Amino acid sequence: MPAVKYAGCGPGRVPGAGKEDVSDEPLFTTEQLDAEVLGPTGRPLPDLPEPTPPHPEGERNALIIALCNQKGGVGKTTTTINLGAALAETGRRVLLVDFDPQGSLSVGLGVNPHTLESSIYNVMLGRGVDVHEVLLPSGTENLDLLPANIDLSAAEVQLVSEVAREQTLRRVLKPLRPDYDIILIDCAPSLGLLTVNALTAADKVIMPLELEFFALRGIALLTDTIEKVQERLNPELEVLGILGTMYDGRTIHSREVLARVVEAFGDMVFHSVIRRTIKFPETTVAGEPITSYAPTSGGADAYRLLAREVLARCPGA
Repeated sequence: MPAVKYAGCGPGRVPGAGKEDVSDEPLFTTEQLDAEVLGPTGRPLPDLPEPTPPHPEGERNALIIALCNQKGGVGKTTTTINLGAALAETGRRVLLVDFDPQGSLSVGLGVNPHTLESSIYNVMLGRGVDVHEVLLPSGTENLDLLPANIDLSAAEVQLVSEVAREQTLRRVLKPLRPDYDIILIDCAPSLGLLTVNALTAADKVIMPLELEFFALRGIALLTDTIEKVQERLNPELEVLGILGTMYDGRTIHSREVLARVVEAFGDMVFHSVIRRTIKFPETTVAGEPITSYAPTSGGADAYRLLAREVLARCPGA
């Protein structure tokens, strides 16, 4: 197991996380929930408490979570959108930060990045740009967006000459922390300066991991980068967990990779596992989270359960 710090796992059973198919049927029957059930990770499913009420107005100090993996196409953006929406359903105010020059998070919430007058790039490198003026409503209650577009690709070069260049995103997000309960950062698929900025600004890291062999090989590079950030820039940073995505329990390969991940990382791996479903591409076209596009689907249930698991691992969030 890598030497990076990670947050402890809360006690209990996740009701409904585990059926090995890609359908939109309920994840578990009532009979299964009444018994101790092994989830797809091969461990007993925890009994997670109901989410506590969010912080009252004036008492917020947002928990910042970066979703990070240098490999593209592993579900970072899908997880950022749908985990954010599931957390917002608990009454928490959630901000999604698009920190990828491709602007996929913005597109996934129905925003055209090419028509933006200002984005996170302007806040980071402009002078006198108020971050509150760049925020956009997502169309989902309690969920806001700090958008990005291709302009952000220039930031990696321009930040090189900046003083305390790794701290730039932290400074941008500081005035927003009293306004939100949780801030989720969708990182670019790289381990460059933008990702280092996100890790320096974050309190926790979630690593989405596509359950296939080549994605597994890259996790060591990511944990090495996180360890360096912990040592040199952000000693309070912790790995909240590794999230298995694009899981298809019908294939031996998917099951074997998940078993290897659990064997290597133990309790760092979330009990929640995100299965493949056509609903996720459909939500991107619709420009809304799966919790509103297909609220009774297995994918929506999986992200609601992940939200409960995240809150159990982050008391006070």
